[in-house]
Amino acid sequence: MVSSRSLSSLLALLAPAFFSLSASALPHPRTASSPATLKLAVRINSYGIKNIAAADRARIQARQAGASSSISVTNDVMFYTADIGVGSPPTYYTVLVDTGSSNTWIKANAYEKTATSHDTGGMFSVAYGSGDVVGEEYTDIVTFNSDLVIDNQSIGVASRSLGMEGLDGILGLGPVDLTQGTVSNTYEVATVMDNLYKQGTISSEVLGVFFAPASSDDSSGELTFGGYNASKITGDVSYVPITSTSPASGYWGINQSISYGSTLILDETAGIVDTGTTLIYIASDAFDKYQSATGGTFDEATDLLKISSDQYDQLSSLYFTIGGVTYELTPNAQIWPRSLNNAIGGTTGGIYLIVSSTGSSSGSGDDFTNGYCFLERFYSVFDTTNSQVGFATTEYTYATTN
Repeated sequence: MVSSRSLSSLLALLAPAFFSLSASALPHPRTASSPATLKLAVRINSYGIKNIAAADRARIQARQAGASSSISVTNDVMFYTADIGVGSPPTYYTVLVDTGSSNTWIKANAYEKTATSHDTGGMFSVAYGSGDVVGEEYTDIVTFNSDLVIDNQSIGVASRSLGMEGLDGILGLGPVDLTQGTVSNTYEVATVMDNLYKQGTISSEVLGVFFAPASSDDSSGELTFGGYNASKITGDVSYVPITSTSPASGYWGINQSISYGSTLILDETAGIVDTGTTLIYIASDAFDKYQSATGGTFDEATDLLKISSDQYDQLSSLYFTIGGVTYELTPNAQIWPRSLNNAIGGTTGGIYLIVSSTGSSSGSGDDFTNGYCFLERFYSVFDTTNSQVGFATTEYTYATTN
C-alpha cells in the first residue's frame, strides 16, 4: 500500500453521499457479464495530523526506499471508504480503499468469525512507513454487494495495526505482486480483483474509480469492477501502459510529463497513480520551477505553498501529458478547497496549492504521485488484464468549487 490517508477536525463534514448500485445487477452467483458498482464515502479525518504534505511525503519516501507502503492512514485529511461484508452471514466493515497496496485485512478486534472463516495457519505482515501490520491469514467469503461476492478470499486479521480510528481495515486494490512475501505459507495471495476475475464474476480484471471533489455538492465516489461507468465520463478513456521503470513499475505506475502553462517543468518520467495519497507530488527540481512560476511562499502551518488572491488570478493551468494525451489541471483544481482550510491548519480564506515536492530530485524512478487531488478531476481505470491505466474527463474536470 502506499498508505497515507486523512480526515480532519470536522466530523460534521463527514460526507457519506453514496452512489447506487449498477442497474444491471444479478443475484449471486452470476456469470461474467456487465460491470458492477460499489458505493464509496469520503471522510474527513478527525483523528489525524493536519500536516498532510509531511504525511504524504513520508509515504512516498518509504516507497522509494523499497517499503511496500508508507505512513499511517490516520495522517491524511481526506480518504475514501467502502463497506464490505466478510463471512456468512456477512459482518460489514468500513475499510479504506487503496490502489497503492494489495493486501486486504481487518482488525482482529473487529473481525467476527463465522462458519466460512478458515485460518490458513499462515501469518501476514505488511510493512508501512509507520510500522508493520501483523496478524493471522484467513480465507473467507467477501461480499461487496449482491453482484460482487468472492469465495475463499485471503483476509488478514491484524492483531497489530496502525491507528485507523473509525476504520476496520484496508481494501487492497494494487497489483498482486505487492503481496509477495507478505504471508508466511505462500509466495503471494490473490487480490480481490484477481478472485473476482478468476471466479467469473467479472469478465475482465479492470477497476474504474470515480471521485467527486470534497468541495462539491456530491462529494462521493464509486468503484466499478469489471469495467468503467461510462455515465461518469465526458470523453473517451485514453490508456497508457504500465511503466517499465522501477520502482514505479511495481505499482500503478505510468510515464508522464508536466507543464505549467507553456513551460515544461517535468520531463517525461515515471511515477504512480494512487488513491491513497491526498495531494499531487512532483520531484523537487520540478517543484522548484512550479513554486517560482506561481510565486507561492512556503506556509509552515500547512507545509503547503500559499498564494495571494492576485496570484491566484494569474495562475496558469498545469498540463499532464500521459500517453500522448494532455490533461488540464485548472487553476481552481490546483488549490485546496477553501471551505476545508481548517482541516489542514490553514486560515479562513487562505489559498493553498495542492502541488508539493516528493523531497527528492527527478531520476528516482518514482518522480511523481497523482493523488486524490488529481483523481477527483479525472476518472481513472486500472486495467490489470492489459497492464495499463486509463483516464477520462468528468463533469468535475473544470469545476470551480474549490
